[in-house]
Amino acid sequence: MSGVHESLGHIRLTSHSGGLDAPPIRWGAPTPHERGPVIGTTANRSHRNVIGTHSGSYSVYRALAVAAGALARDHRADLTNTSPTDPIGPYPRWSDPTAIVSLDPWGATVAENWPDLLARGHDIRPTIAVTKAHVILPEITEAIERGRLVPDGKVLLPSGAALVTKAAVEPVWHLPGVAERFGCSEAELRRTLFEETGGMYPELVTRSDLEVFLPPIGGQTVYIFGDPRDLADPAVELTARVHDECNGSDVFGSDICTCRPYLTHAIEECIRGTQHDGVGLVAYSRKEGRALGEVTKFLVYNARKRQEGGDTADQYFARTECVAGVQDMRFQELMPDVLHWLGITKIHRLVSMSNMKYDAITGSGIAVGERINIPDELIPADARVEIDAKTAAGYFTRGPVPDAEALRKVKGRGLE
Repeated sequence: MSGVHESLGHIRLTSHSGGLDAPPIRWGAPTPHERGPVIGTTANRSHRNVIGTHSGSYSVYRALAVAAGALARDHRADLTNTSPTDPIGPYPRWSDPTAIVSLDPWGATVAENWPDLLARGHDIRPTIAVTKAHVILPEITEAIERGRLVPDGKVLLPSGAALVTKAAVEPVWHLPGVAERFGCSEAELRRTLFEETGGMYPELVTRSDLEVFLPPIGGQTVYIFGDPRDLADPAVELTARVHDECNGSDVFGSDICTCRPYLTHAIEECIRGTQHDGVGLVAYSRKEGRALGEVTKFLVYNARKRQEGGDTADQYFARTECVAGVQDMRFQELMPDVLHWLGITKIHRLVSMSNMKYDAITGSGIAVGERINIPDELIPADARVEIDAKTAAGYFTRGPVPDAEALRKVKGRGLE
């Protein structure tokens, strides 16, 4: 081991105070100049003013590229012509330090916000990117063939492609705000994050002066149908879905859950609503397997299928808890932040049955009108267990709730 250390030379630890040249961050300030930039790069540590690094979990791949010699450690991105295709905000809740605590509302326009600091050598990187795209899904092509959707050349092309504005959003956590959102002390949050990541970020417990953390987790992608500015206008009907990642269903069409059919149904509803002078939104978060991870999810699938009596609604959540120790780790408390970033104050049509998502959205001050559940004909046969368990646990439905015995068994496991 001594030879390894010698070859590396001097290693700079992050657990000491420093960064005299680091711009301060005043979370919730009304202008980017007063707020200050988020700097999480490592080339010049004296400029860093956050814990962690940019790009979330992909920072590990960056480290591999540097170690392999494929990437220069001091590389700085050329941001020429990378500005958003559509302006977002600013909106009033950007300057409310309690409304947005898990992303940087100014993160899409760093070149415009802090040109003086960039000119002085500060490596400020965007945490949000906004671009244009086409979304092409076979389910939308089928909806056109069956007459449910009609191409208009503006929102939906004859090829079946839907025109969208999309934004990639990296997580940026204001630790005091996150702690308040979850009802724990900041000290407890910092210590738990430090310990449960194997001590990966010592600054969490040694640098109380650093209040912003770039966690090594996935972010989210926002798909906007129509004019993004209409999202902030409560007079324009908004159809929206907040969707948590399910790779097996969303990408590969696995039929044990309703994730892909619900997602594609929401996209169809967004297109239809936008064509009728509205606006549509799908916010897609990387929280695979209820944020338990895909390995845990597949283990649960096995446990559900192999248990005595087979896969049943009354054991749906119990099997997850037996494997993971908890039924769900998505904790929707942070989810409404992206909606506030977009200036949303009212969702007229929420395409979701989740009581947890609904409660988080309305609890954050956003009004919700109609709730849209997944049509029965879109539910795969193998996913019936999931739907029955969730509706028994309190998910929204226009149809009958499963029988009282199933309801009692599910609620008895803490899902009231």
